[in-house]
Parts: sequence; structure tokens; C-alpha cells
Amino acid sequence: MKVYIVRHGQVPHNALKQYNTKDEDLTELGITQAEELKDKIKNMKFDIIISSPLMRAKHTANILNVNNNKIIYNDLIRERSYGDLSGKPVEVTNREEYWNYYTTIQYGTSENIKLFFERVYKFLDELKKEDYENVLIVAHSGVSKAFYGYFNGIPEDGKFLNLGLKNCEIKEYIL
Repeated sequence: MKVYIVRHGQVPHNALKQYNTKDEDLTELGITQAEELKDKIKNMKFDIIISSPLMRAKHTANILNVNNNKIIYNDLIRERSYGDLSGKPVEVTNREEYWNYYTTIQYGTSENIKLFFERVYKFLDELKKEDYENVLIVAHSGVSKAFYGYFNGIPEDGKFLNLGLKNCEIKEYIL
């Protein structure tokens, strides 16, 4: 099965470089990014689209759904919860450490990275049981980092900060 993961288009907290767990919609730039990706993938055929239930991912999935595929929403691919970091600038944490799989630092009430990856891995393990050829996943930067870890293993240094997708970037994996 080919699995294509896309990160949603830009949202306000991306532009402001903040942690945020609010359910935000796309900015005008985010809509433009999704429209541009739609043009790039319009000839690709997907059996199904699976999206995070957060508004930014749902909106992106709807824009990308040129063939009127069924869209399923799955809580397992929600973004990592930032907890009480929500609304704060990303500089309040050591970003390398925040996205280090082996960290022993807990930043406030944010979701533990190992538990977050386990949640995304559970999604992928469940997806393996399905009989699809091509699946489009619309999710988040953190989810794309977990996908990287699932398919490529955990880097020796545990660092995932720069391994996630940019807004409306797409990556293919074989599951």
C-alpha cells in the first residue's frame, strides 16, 4: 500500500511561530498552498482520504479531494498536544529537545513524545490491516515526524525537529 502524507496548509499559529492546540482554520496563504498542491496531485488516484479531525487538516483534505473520495477522520493522527504551552512562542522551549525522542525533559503539560509516537504508530498498524492501494493522509508536522520514525526508525540522536513536513508538503511511504 502506498501512503501519502500531507501536512495541512498554514494556520495563524504557524505564521506567529507559536504552540497552539486551538482548532484553527487555514490562513489565506494556507488555502493557496492547498490549492497549489491540489494541482500537483490532481491526477493521482486515492482509494480513501484519512484526515486528522482538526479544522486545518479537514479544510486541506476537502481542497485536495478532487475525485470526491470518502474522507475518514481519525483522532489517532491529531497533532501532538502542546498542553499549557498553547499560545506561547516556540522559543519557550528548546525545540531540539522538545522533538528529541530520548528527552527526559517534560515541558509543562504537553504530550510526551513517546506516547505521541505510539498513538501515530497505532494508526499505521491499524491501516496495515486495510486493503487499500493508495491512501492520502492529511495531518500535521508532528504526525509527519512520527511517520518518519515509523518508516525509517528513530535516529541515533533521537532528533526529529527538522524531519517533519512543511505546510502542504507531501511524502510517499510504502506500508
